[in-house]
Amino acid sequence: METKQDEIVRCILLVAALICFSINCPAQSLVSQVDAYMIAATRESDFGATVLIARGGKVLVSRSYGMANRELDVPNSPQTKFRIGSLTKQFTSMSVMILQERGKLNVQDSVCKYVPDCPQAWADVTVHHLLTHTSGIPDLLRFPNFTETMALPSPVAKTVERFRDKPLEFKPGKKWSYSNSGYILLGYIVERASGKSYEAVVRESIFVSLKMSNSGSDRHDLLIKSRANGYAREGNSIVNARYIDMSLPTGGGSLYSTVEDMLLWDQALYTEKLVAQKSLDAMFKPHMMTPFGDGSGYGWFIRRDKSNRRVIGHNGRINGFSCEVARFPDERVFIVVFCNMSGVPVDKVVYDLAAIAFAASH
Repeated sequence: METKQDEIVRCILLVAALICFSINCPAQSLVSQVDAYMIAATRESDFGATVLIARGGKVLVSRSYGMANRELDVPNSPQTKFRIGSLTKQFTSMSVMILQERGKLNVQDSVCKYVPDCPQAWADVTVHHLLTHTSGIPDLLRFPNFTETMALPSPVAKTVERFRDKPLEFKPGKKWSYSNSGYILLGYIVERASGKSYEAVVRESIFVSLKMSNSGSDRHDLLIKSRANGYAREGNSIVNARYIDMSLPTGGGSLYSTVEDMLLWDQALYTEKLVAQKSLDAMFKPHMMTPFGDGSGYGWFIRRDKSNRRVIGHNGRINGFSCEVARFPDERVFIVVFCNMSGVPVDKVVYDLAAIAFAASH
């Protein structure tokens, strides 16, 4: 639900968009137009961000704004590592498809094949249901005690214990409801099917293969060079975001990355480097429509923008960070925005930047 603070930020971004379009002219470069928009937005609402726009794998814009660390006056850069929240889900879904091609699991398997002492209520829940948010398993983030417990270490098997005895919200496959629990359970299934940690599977099968050397599983104890600090607003003040132990969202929101690494990921999805085309087609198929009119794929949403362009995208929100990626596969355009501030309406930022980029190309 949009708060008054979110409404204010959204209005500020709208003003920034109007400023940008009012100065738009054929002689002005795309970089200048993006700068005009982002500088106005980040100054007025005081958030840090890194933006990348590419077409056909060629970087058109790569710009950073604000601070990665406000206390040490360290600016954001294209090499800054951000927690990517639910963008993690697309890497979880790819891990599942890789394991399926290796014969380790099947998306039509019951989850009970991988969960010891599986609840009877889960007998009809398949891996496919988890991937498409149609399992009926309630979302952990909506539990009344979530904010009180999110700072506690919680290995994925322990996290699954927190929702395994909850009743399903609906019969599997009959409705759609976004569920972080489902992707945490997928992270657990990846471990059970592979015999390795979720972190190892994603690193070895995806990050190493694609040379995404600035991406990984975030942990508080790790020393990660160029890692951004996350911030939030409390009234008129900016504060450090509330602590969350990053073992908790394993599979659903536990990764970090850079905008440059995300471009490597985008480009790989046009190839069969990781999985065959059949698996990619399954990932990007709109298996179920959401109440918002989007098609739910495997870790992605498929929609049309205001100009009827096909978009495959997702957002990522976790304490202190707001992120969004949008892939326009027919035009081979890729846009990613990473912010180290909670509550930034990054979806609007991305689509405003898309409008600027497509207008500049004509």
